[in-house]
Amino acid sequence: MSRLDRYLISGLPPFEGLDAADLDTVLQGARSLRVEKDAAIFEQDGEAHSFFVLLDGKARVVKSTVDGQQVIVRYIVPGELLGIAHALARRTYPASAIAVVDCVLLSWPSRRWSEFAAAFPTFGMATYKTVGTRLGDMQTQIIEMATEQVERRVAHALLRLAHQSGRKTDKGILIDFPLSRQDIAEMTGTTLHTVSRLMTAWEEKGLVGSGRMQVCITDPHGLFLLAEGRTGRT
Repeated sequence: MSRLDRYLISGLPPFEGLDAADLDTVLQGARSLRVEKDAAIFEQDGEAHSFFVLLDGKARVVKSTVDGQQVIVRYIVPGELLGIAHALARRTYPASAIAVVDCVLLSWPSRRWSEFAAAFPTFGMATYKTVGTRLGDMQTQIIEMATEQVERRVAHALLRLAHQSGRKTDKGILIDFPLSRQDIAEMTGTTLHTVSRLMTAWEEKGLVGSGRMQVCITDPHGLFLLAEGRTGRT
């Protein structure tokens, strides 16, 4: 395999502050891979043999419950780490990662995570920051599911996705990856029927626009007011 170019990871958050020699060291033993749309990057409860950084594409992290339901925990965008089970002192992956579109990743054997964390403090800090952020997001999601009405949960979920992967267009903020109503239902702990009913009502009010596997927030402020449980629109 040809040598990987350090510019693949230079400037990515997990590797910020590393000089050229350090970046070359990090890339030693790295493996590039392509994962086709809808294929698994890794699977829940599988051996955590590798960790990854996403270079291109989008991935969703999916948790299966004991009763067979699937919950979308979060979406991964380019530059983010995934599969960092060893940072949680786990030997298996706590969830599955599925390619939303065709993805390009770099992978390393999981044993190298502790080596990197010890040799490059900024990498270790970035990893633990990632873990902390994701645990905080999960806690927020759990609280929303336990305490908020479904309308507010769905609004919050769309706003988070727009913040993470939104692209401004002449119609509003487009969530820039394929997103079905079933995906939204699995993110918010509700049903496809409920999400479809909400999205249809919001389209009529001018809050969102949607097509096949696509959502555009046409009135971000109005959707924010709805998510916060405030009455009235401006």
